[in-house]
Amino acid sequence: MTLVGWGMILLFLALTVALARPAGAWMYALYNGNDLPLARPLMAIERGFYKIAGIDRNKEQSWVGYACAMMVFNVMGLLFLFGILKLQGVLPLNPQGFPGVENDLAFNTAISFVTNTNWQNYGGESTLSHLSQMLGLTVQNFLSAATGIAVAFAFIRGFARKQANGIGNFWVDVTRITLYLLLPICFVLALAYVALGVPQTFAASATATTVEGAKQVLALGPVASQLTIKLLGTNGGGFFNANSAHPFENPTAITNFIGMLSILVLGAGLTLTFGKAVGNIRQGYAILAAMLLLLIGGIAITYGAEAAGNPIHHALGLVGGNMEGKEVRFGVATSALFATITTATSTGAVIAAHDSLMPIGGLIPMFNMQLGELVIGGVGSGLYAILIYSILAVFIAGLMVGRTPEYVGKKIESREMKLAVIAIVIPPLMTLGLTAVASVLPAGLAGPLAKGPHGFSEILYAFTSATANNGSAFGGLSGNTPFYNLLLALAMFMGRFGVILPVLAIAGGLATKQRIPAGAGSFPTTGVLWVSLLAAVIVIVGGLTFLPSLVLGPIADQVQIAAGTVL
Repeated sequence: MTLVGWGMILLFLALTVALARPAGAWMYALYNGNDLPLARPLMAIERGFYKIAGIDRNKEQSWVGYACAMMVFNVMGLLFLFGILKLQGVLPLNPQGFPGVENDLAFNTAISFVTNTNWQNYGGESTLSHLSQMLGLTVQNFLSAATGIAVAFAFIRGFARKQANGIGNFWVDVTRITLYLLLPICFVLALAYVALGVPQTFAASATATTVEGAKQVLALGPVASQLTIKLLGTNGGGFFNANSAHPFENPTAITNFIGMLSILVLGAGLTLTFGKAVGNIRQGYAILAAMLLLLIGGIAITYGAEAAGNPIHHALGLVGGNMEGKEVRFGVATSALFATITTATSTGAVIAAHDSLMPIGGLIPMFNMQLGELVIGGVGSGLYAILIYSILAVFIAGLMVGRTPEYVGKKIESREMKLAVIAIVIPPLMTLGLTAVASVLPAGLAGPLAKGPHGFSEILYAFTSATANNGSAFGGLSGNTPFYNLLLALAMFMGRFGVILPVLAIAGGLATKQRIPAGAGSFPTTGVLWVSLLAAVIVIVGGLTFLPSLVLGPIADQVQIAAGTVL
């Protein structure tokens, strides 16, 4: 590790916290229904959508109505994207002449982008047309991100409202979030990326002459428009197979730094939106502090493991950090930072091969996802995931002091706890259950490139990533088979909606309750003690759940390398 590396990391974290305030204020205005500076020119478009769809913007929905609208919206998006992928061979904007996508891969990809996962069992530049990339994938990147933020808004209303039957209107939330938040920011970012060298064209390719005089065909397309929302919306799916390691998606250190900030800014800002909504901004800062505590710990371990390098290489006289699978232009520190934040959120974009990380360096990205991606987390999903753990933590605190647990003025009772446990249990059930199935069946064992602990890590990482709606992968796994396409699709669907539905049910129950002023017996949820308790509960629950699988995978892999033996 170097001072320069840590200086870059600390600057990045400081800018993230600084940008969280205006981002939180912007989203609070959206949450509260206030007009924004951009509202006037876009208001006619917003009202036009409501008129065409027959939506009454003033009509509130119960949690059941909100959940039904959300599910219908996402299932229709899934069918629409599946249709585009199957028909791309006869649709326009296909200069490469790509045929329609195979059934199991099209199904996997459709679920992947609708659930904000962006797991890619294909190479974008060799499989999908420009129309599929734009009208299919990019549109779903916007809508899946808007869905996550809308669910977070509904959950916030559950805590903030007093004896209300409604938690908002899904159609209004998703429309306003897309029009007034995601589209304006992405428009500005896309122009910035183009100015910094990212392509945005309908051309299929360009021909370049190499230094040796040979001709090389370079794939092109509308890259900048997809790049902006894949990072801002914590989606992560790349236009190219190499994702953000590709020089057309990420040409310079400046584009890389902007991209990393884009990944975290909305997730961090939503914590402050929550604080404003419940009338105590310190509640938002406490959640953000717990997130940052876990994030910094993860960065330090990953950076330390990669900077220390491979002991087998050291025994051969090769000193230095682990540069295997990394871009020289980014180096160890930036690669470790990117790997940590892309898995602490639901982004899944990569600038280095996670399969080539040292085992402990690869353990942290995996563990980030296994925690539920609440360390900042995906847009919307990070906030509602950590609030679920807040309910669990305050329940534990209530047991310790012998009082009915309360959080931001709402009593946490048996209904909330049962639903919170469901939301917490579903992801490990899918991750570990499907990993076990793939680890014993021939179709599953045919996927990993490596054998032994590292091969198991490749399988575990895949189902962890899919269930956590992340989309990154250990590159050694061959996942484009009917077996993996279907099982990973199941993991993605349950990992997304199996958590959202209990969250909305909790929101509906909390909204009907009277807010109780904090008293002498209330457990404080804004100080250092609370931040420490919340972080500890998250790590302990995650550790108890996933430690055995991590021992079989990356930890055993690290022990083998330390002993100088590899399979």
